[in-house]
Amino acid sequence: MIAWMQKHNKYLVVTIWIATIAFIGAGFVGWGTYKYGSKASSIAQVGDVSITQEKFNFTYQNLYREFAQKLGGKFDDAKAKEMKLPQLVFNRLVMQAYLLNLAKEYGIIVSDKELAEAIASLPSFQSGGAFDKKIYETFLSSRRLSAKAFESILRDDLTIEKLMKLISKGSVPYEREVTAAALSVADKIRYTVLSPSDVNVSVDTAAVKKYWEQHKESYKTPRRYKLEILWTDTSAINPDEKELEKFYHKNSFDYTDAQGKELSFEAAKAQVLRDYRIKAGKKAALLDYIALKKGKKQASEVKTVAEGSPELSDELWKEIKTHSSGSLIKPKPVGDRYATVKVDQVIEPKIMDFDTASKLAEKDWLAQAKREALNKKVENLMKNPAALTRQSAYLSLTKTEELPPLNLGESLQFLQKLFTSNDKNGIIDLNKKKVVYAIVDQKFEKGDENLSRSIKATADRIKKSEFEENLLKELSAKYPVKKFVKGI
Repeated sequence: MIAWMQKHNKYLVVTIWIATIAFIGAGFVGWGTYKYGSKASSIAQVGDVSITQEKFNFTYQNLYREFAQKLGGKFDDAKAKEMKLPQLVFNRLVMQAYLLNLAKEYGIIVSDKELAEAIASLPSFQSGGAFDKKIYETFLSSRRLSAKAFESILRDDLTIEKLMKLISKGSVPYEREVTAAALSVADKIRYTVLSPSDVNVSVDTAAVKKYWEQHKESYKTPRRYKLEILWTDTSAINPDEKELEKFYHKNSFDYTDAQGKELSFEAAKAQVLRDYRIKAGKKAALLDYIALKKGKKQASEVKTVAEGSPELSDELWKEIKTHSSGSLIKPKPVGDRYATVKVDQVIEPKIMDFDTASKLAEKDWLAQAKREALNKKVENLMKNPAALTRQSAYLSLTKTEELPPLNLGESLQFLQKLFTSNDKNGIIDLNKKKVVYAIVDQKFEKGDENLSRSIKATADRIKKSEFEENLLKELSAKYPVKKFVKGI
């Protein structure tokens, strides 16, 4: 996903208004901040437009949440850094700044009235269909964002929306004719779908052992840690209903369902209670930490665990991995309690002997052997297209065709790759499956009303993408970028 975002980043900048609306509507949980300096400082200047720390943080949190939702528990600060999320955010804001400079030249502005109407129209800031100032202020408070900063971000987004409406034009007849020529092509093919299940490979113990010997470094025991853990329970903390509801209203934007809709107090009550207990129990956990440090308390348990074990939280593992033997780590939440951890010993990975690694090596060897056998079958089919087992109807980009044994999603992927290939005969990879095909006939289909609409929409989309790419290229040469911080 990140690769797609980086490749298409130049197109995404002009839709930032939509992203901001989605961000607010989803009741963003406050994950991810990337601090470079004081909150009011500028981290860069593009032409006459400054990129502020607040705007960077807002956009960073927005994208962080987007990835966290799509990747679930597999996304954290370390993953964000690995994906170069700060650089992706900065590049997006630079391109937005290019457009804001152009809007300034054209004299495009967003009035206070237009801004107020945009904010008031957001359903997340409404109660009973009307704007509720208290909800708006609660949102700003929960995000640690000033009204001035948020409204400045929103004003920029509305300015870009105005600019793009002014300068974007739809396709002209000639462009639609060229697109029609591409979309009207229909191919009839013969094809065979192959997958690893289509080849049989028997386990060869000698071959598996040889494979293990060549890849020993891949078969190591996990890093393990001998830990002293002092648990601080929070289950005895029981606020009354009024106090719990007050806590909920203060943090209501943090409680959303899978679709990003804010949950009611009753629906979120169990999570609210847990969060309240964790917050209220922090002081007791810190006192336990001090007592353990001074030797006045003993650990609740001593255990050796593999790195990343779900017995401890991701946040705690992140800390443990940065500490050496003898380190004492301040309390971190694990479920509904706190854990204060002392690292007694770090047990480094070592290469497994063959008996220990045999099952893992056998699985990897089998996968490799099946790939090799599958590739041989594919090569034989490519040499003999008459052996392809299935024949399709006429296929085109405008039709939704399922090509057995592929499912609909795989069929659509195949069609997209087929119509961007120059090969009459070829191989198309679909995850673990391979489709060997040969085009046996081709024709131009007569257009109907649906095809005409599809042609116009496609031509408009291609023109818009090309226009935005070329526009940003021109603007990048016109407006210099000055960075005031490192690391972006």
